Amino acid sequence: MIDPRAIRTFLAVCRANSISGGARALNISQPSVSNAIAQLEQSLGASLFERSRSGIQLTPEGQALLRRAEAIDSLLADVQAEVNLASAGVAGPLRIGGTPGALVSLLPNAIKTLEARIGRFALHVVERPDHDLAAMLHRGEIELAFVTTGIEQPPEGIEERTFSRDPFALIVGRQNDHLPASISLRATGLMRWVLPEARGAFRRQVDALFMTADIPVPQDIIRCDSLLTTKAIVRGSQRVTILPMQVASAELSIGVLRAIRIEEAGFPRSIGVRRLAGGRLSRLGEALFDTLIHSEKL
Repeated sequence: MIDPRAIRTFLAVCRANSISGGARALNISQPSVSNAIAQLEQSLGASLFERSRSGIQLTPEGQALLRRAEAIDSLLADVQAEVNLASAGVAGPLRIGGTPGALVSLLPNAIKTLEARIGRFALHVVERPDHDLAAMLHRGEIELAFVTTGIEQPPEGIEERTFSRDPFALIVGRQNDHLPASISLRATGLMRWVLPEARGAFRRQVDALFMTADIPVPQDIIRCDSLLTTKAIVRGSQRVTILPMQVASAELSIGVLRAIRIEEAGFPRSIGVRRLAGGRLSRLGEALFDTLIHSEKL
């Protein structure tokens, strides 16, 4: 049986990168930390650290334990919060993450349905690139990651499910009212662009549209990962962008932006959720995931 206090001590040492730093963080003596780590290594039958003048280096066994320790730490941090919220009649807390476009496309409607089903809840949402979200899932910092799906195999230990598909379109402001309802990217050579910066699945799909049209990605370009800023620039200038229709739906509905069909856009963008394979979600996490299942648009 592993002592949970030893796991907490191990995590403190990892974060401080030294036995002495871990002792200071926990406000206990250095011999006490060394003894706890030694007992933990004995219980596991494995060496967790290689010690050097520059600090500690995790062994493969230590790296495996670190991932579990971070998940346990996140779980314990939420226990007190969940008990406090339950006493106030509030579900949660639930921590989720996602790329900006995937969150915009899926989360608002899911929240509306979830509120009608269960009432009050506490939800924490962060925007991150795809690769950061995978690490956060493994560390237990989030339960669900909203992402573009179907582009590549999920990282080891993570599974994904697609909930919706959304066509790409050329998004333009009123200064481009002269453009037709349908266009080939080959006819956009003189246009000025705002396109995503991050090297994630969304960026790769946008770049693939130019490859399909057999033209290079434009050079006269503003790279921007903020959807709000991208849409504001396009709305107030002659610059154009490529976005999924759902991402620009609010502006399209009031006419400040217009969607033009891209002839090369033969594939829709798929969006969904990643989670730890075989992992157990919290009650609120299960409720949100179930809401997405019942509202999926494929």
